[in-house]
Amino acid sequence: HNSFEFLPGAKISVEIEPNDMDDARLDALAEIGMTRASLGVQDFDLKVQKAINREQSFLQTKAVVEGVRSRGVESVNLDLLYGLPHQTRESVSSTVSQALTLEPDRMALFGYAHVPWFKKHQTMIDEAWLPNSVERFAQSQIAAGLMLKAGYQAVGFDHFARSGDALAVAARTGTLHRNFQGYTEDRCETLIGLGPSSISQFRQGYAQNMPATAEYGRMVEQGGLAAVRGIELSEDDRVRGWIIERLMCDFAFSAIDLVERFGEIGQKLLLQASSVALRDPARLLELNGDSFVVPVENRPFVRSIAARFDKYFETGKAKHSVAV
Repeated sequence: HNSFEFLPGAKISVEIEPNDMDDARLDALAEIGMTRASLGVQDFDLKVQKAINREQSFLQTKAVVEGVRSRGVESVNLDLLYGLPHQTRESVSSTVSQALTLEPDRMALFGYAHVPWFKKHQTMIDEAWLPNSVERFAQSQIAAGLMLKAGYQAVGFDHFARSGDALAVAARTGTLHRNFQGYTEDRCETLIGLGPSSISQFRQGYAQNMPATAEYGRMVEQGGLAAVRGIELSEDDRVRGWIIERLMCDFAFSAIDLVERFGEIGQKLLLQASSVALRDPARLLELNGDSFVVPVENRPFVRSIAARFDKYFETGKAKHSVAV
């Protein structure tokens, strides 16, 4: 923070772990100008918390929310999960209802990703404790319904925000974006990651820094770049990325816009989009005039629709988290 000059009005967002927060840490964060605090909640049910080894009471969370607000922090986000071990429709409903009493500005609703082949600690979770796909979907819809009933606006497929929040405004005006970190109103194509393991995004592709902290420090001290791997995007990748982003943000994209922006490659992918829309008996994606549109009732499945335009997505292999 001391190495950079921050412009007036800069947005400084910090992810906070309520269990590790005290007055001294809150004071320090306020001193550096934190404007948005994002708190992980997941679920307030004790049985669920014990299953995932994350015990965090509602009162602990409430105390941190009140603490950041008393220090002048403008906005508070809460992250909730569904599909957790031992989670039920009732526990999801209770958690969301309690979270709403904290009056957050934004709420994220993520599906728990059980990927023990990638996250080894998840092997300690008995898969018999996990809700099935029907139950996961029901939990997500109950949570979303409670947020909408409370006056929050849906933003994309997994965020909710107060109508005056910048994210909600972007969703209404067609200026919402999505990068590898999630939804944002920031339209900049460049995101620079600082620190070990961080990822940077450029128009040309992605780069990741050395994950090992000591080695990362050594590379920086030597005056070199700390990036150890990256992926270069082809023009085809960028066009597919644009389609996926518009589907994720707007649940639609214009065929005319696609071709005008990307020419021959856009025309090629227009044919693929037409094939997806015309051959899908479930009508997850429809052609409406010159636009391809995800019907409202099918929006919960937009990740599955977007995956059809991802040439790197491998079906039939247990390498990914589930779409809903």
